[in-house]
Amino acid sequence: MKLYISKIILGVFLLSIQFIFAQTLSKKQFQVKGNCEMCKERIENAARKAGAKTAIYSIDSQTLTLETDDNLISPDTILKKIAEVGHDNEKFKASNSSYESLPPCCHYERDLQTSSMENEFYVKGNCESCKARIEKAAKDAGADNAEWNAEKQMVTLNFDPKKTSADTILKKIADVGHDNEKYKSNDNTYKNLPSCCLYDREIPFGKANPKVHFEEGKKTELSDHINNNIINETPQNNEKQIEGVTINGSKTSTFLNKKEAGLVFNIDKKELLKAACCNLSESFETNATVDVSFSNAVTGTKQLKMLGLDQKYTSLTKELLPEIRGLASAYGLSFIPGRWIESIQLTKGGSTVTNGYESITGQINTELLKNAKKPETSLNLFSDFNGRAEANITNVSPINDKWSQTFLLHGNGTFGNTDMNNDGFLDRPKGTQLNAAYLLNYNDLEKSGFGSHFGINFIKDERTSGQIGFDKKTPQYTPSLYGVGIDISRFQIWNKTGYVFKGKPYQSLGWMNQYVYHQQDSFFGLRNYSGQQHTYYSNLIFESILGNTNHKYKAGASFMYDGYDETYLASSFKRNEIVPGAFAEYTLTGLKYTLVAGARIDFHNLAGTQFTPRMNFKYDITPQTIVRLSAGRGFRTASIFAENQQYFASNRSIQILQNGGNIYGLKPEIAWNYGVSIQQEFKIFGRKSTIIADFFRTDFQDQVMVDLDRSPQQLTFYNLEGKSFANSFQTQWDFTPFKNFDVRFAYKYYDVQADYIGGRRQIPFMAKNRGFMNLAYSTPKNTKGGFWSFDTTLNWVGKQRLPDTSTNPEEFQLPQYSESYAILNAQISRNFNQKIRAYLGGENLTSYYQKNAIVDFKNPFGNYFDGGMVYAPIMKANLYIGLDVTF
Repeated sequence: MKLYISKIILGVFLLSIQFIFAQTLSKKQFQVKGNCEMCKERIENAARKAGAKTAIYSIDSQTLTLETDDNLISPDTILKKIAEVGHDNEKFKASNSSYESLPPCCHYERDLQTSSMENEFYVKGNCESCKARIEKAAKDAGADNAEWNAEKQMVTLNFDPKKTSADTILKKIADVGHDNEKYKSNDNTYKNLPSCCLYDREIPFGKANPKVHFEEGKKTELSDHINNNIINETPQNNEKQIEGVTINGSKTSTFLNKKEAGLVFNIDKKELLKAACCNLSESFETNATVDVSFSNAVTGTKQLKMLGLDQKYTSLTKELLPEIRGLASAYGLSFIPGRWIESIQLTKGGSTVTNGYESITGQINTELLKNAKKPETSLNLFSDFNGRAEANITNVSPINDKWSQTFLLHGNGTFGNTDMNNDGFLDRPKGTQLNAAYLLNYNDLEKSGFGSHFGINFIKDERTSGQIGFDKKTPQYTPSLYGVGIDISRFQIWNKTGYVFKGKPYQSLGWMNQYVYHQQDSFFGLRNYSGQQHTYYSNLIFESILGNTNHKYKAGASFMYDGYDETYLASSFKRNEIVPGAFAEYTLTGLKYTLVAGARIDFHNLAGTQFTPRMNFKYDITPQTIVRLSAGRGFRTASIFAENQQYFASNRSIQILQNGGNIYGLKPEIAWNYGVSIQQEFKIFGRKSTIIADFFRTDFQDQVMVDLDRSPQQLTFYNLEGKSFANSFQTQWDFTPFKNFDVRFAYKYYDVQADYIGGRRQIPFMAKNRGFMNLAYSTPKNTKGGFWSFDTTLNWVGKQRLPDTSTNPEEFQLPQYSESYAILNAQISRNFNQKIRAYLGGENLTSYYQKNAIVDFKNPFGNYFDGGMVYAPIMKANLYIGLDVTF
């Protein structure tokens, strides 16, 4: 390790020497307005971000000294950026809005003469289409910059008076249909505007326009009114999509989407690089909203939990298509490699009805890597210190100006025998996975209005676990050691096609289809479980407006077919679920509020006709204070065997107490979810800070109970008789104490109870109290794009109720509650430039582990053996290393 660090230091030193001699730097001084230390920091930061090698601002002399490489960046470019953050200088004047947004202590005297002029004028308009049209007309008339503000109904113009004039620009704006304080558009031009752009011509200038129906953002006229579910522009990266298919893109980090009526968190792939993130189950280590259960002691499975409830109540989609459900419930999180993920959209509470009926606690959608302006190939190599290795190869490349393609390849293997608690059982399964996908994208939205996305994915996953020395080739019914074998094959093919109507950018039609084949063959000691699933899904969505884009609607129809064929021991369970459905959703947008109300009706052949209403409401008390309300219903059918495989590695016999339902003799699960949240933004020492607090309640109308308490030798399923509810409260604080240092604190409280046969009890394995802290710091980038990153995450988990084992012999009894514990993960990474990155990390650095993870491990074929009682990590500290290379 010392030799490795020495090589890094030597390499950085040599690169620095090379850089020093390669550059030709020039030093210049410019006049810039500012008042205080906050101004100084803001000006210098803006200059460095714009490309200055060094930037030193003197408050006393009101001068900025820049050291730049003139071959790479011009001083004018830097001074323009400084004006954009609010500071007048000898070349450019800040806009009035930028100046007014500065803290009061930073409001300097604005007497500086510049070589350009800026003025604000009243211009009428309604929406993003108006914004794009007004700003384009202004620039066509010679403006250097133009920014139209919908709320103020004003355009800010920056122009050189030697080249054009305000009158010329405003006349051009009127010529394209927009009245302003100097010129009025002719009637024919006004009437030919899209209906959503027909502003009220009688409202006096300076008065609020009630027809305004969008937040300020950098959108194109085409993408303004296009359905978020058909061809949308993802707010986190300003990308046009078809059902989540990236058409054009840029990159950002994690944030809460302020425009959405629902509580939607966007996790970018840069956030995923803060941790190991080998697959989707590890993609939420730096996110406080999702809880990840620890690997099962025998099968190695992980599960997500949200709002205090298991993963099965959250809709898990890929490319907005149903993904982890049915037979994929247990292992599906490991089927989406972390390096394949472009972004994740996490919705708390009821999601849109256009995406189906199964969401109860929320939705987690994963977008895969798609589209690039130029070919890009990436290689990722990963290995931990306990025998796990993986490799990822991704290639995203344009074919021509309309077509692009993506190749995704993943392979992993676990080869080492890991037994940190010395119980003779592997702490995680050994095995391999091969995962390959191909994506093809077509984008001709600007001309023909068509866009399409095609994808195909194949997975082969094999894993072996149990006692060390177990041979998978041993006949199942004559073993000398306890073993688990799981073989999975999965194939998917999908297509999504959308059309935007010519001359009506707010009107679109989209159709998506997917077929999934999933096969699992497995055994757990002397028990066998196998299952096969065929799924076909289709969804047709039409979107348009009612009069203007203040009033949008979506309507459509869907179809779902699930064919299941399962075998447990000697029993066979077959069912076909056929679900045609229809839905409609209305969105009302005002100046400060957004209401999304929808409903769907589904005709389930086994669960009966189901009505699913949902509503989300957002109100902006101020631009920095946002309140959201949500309510909705969801239903699902439980795949009781596939969803509870973590309990198969035990002595428990399965009992199903049927009540006349059509799925394993049980009725479907139905629940209502209600939520309220408040988002408050403010500044601390001039830096952005955000607090989010939310409360959600889930009430089950019917539920399939998984009863582990009736007997430690039984796993019992039956329908709820009585009440079952989950209360979830979370508060999260994000702030940046100083440049490049991000801090996130969170606290969560859960109260999850249900009426079991034996009475009302807390749900097992759910801590009432949880704490979370994430710290992330990165050094400034050097000229080659190199920098260091340091990330650490601390999770504190309170005590959890454990299943009742009081009827076991004393030595095989668990306490009523677990103890609380803390887990620390950390990672340090080095980007040598924009193409090479190396990282070193550690998981569970506190080395806390559950010592009694397997009950009666010495006698795995006896009555008391149980490998499903896992509430904490079963592995001590684990270190890993990795390398990312982009070609």
